[in-house]
Amino acid sequence: MINAIDPNQLLTQMRAAQSQATQQPTAIQQDNAADRVDFSGLMKNAVDQVNATQKASGELKTAFEMGDPNVNLVDVMIASQKAGVAFEATMQVRNKLINAYEEVMRMSV
Repeated sequence: MINAIDPNQLLTQMRAAQSQATQQPTAIQQDNAADRVDFSGLMKNAVDQVNATQKASGELKTAFEMGDPNVNLVDVMIASQKAGVAFEATMQVRNKLINAYEEVMRMSV
């Protein structure tokens, strides 16, 4: 047997769905605003960390060259390699950002 559709019930369900649909984007926008990451701050922190790593490596090198008995060659080499890898990674990120920027600028509107 086929059940008849009650138009009033259907209309009520459609209005409820419409009100949910109009309220949901606002909630999503608020969630997205809370989840946003400050890209410039993130990049500044990353560059600052690379700078600190390079400074620490330089200080260890200087201490080793001055004959500090608390600094051994292994620590100096490890710090130097860490600084080199961090700098290289930063340069790769910079290159990717420049490529992405150039790609966006080539797009036609």
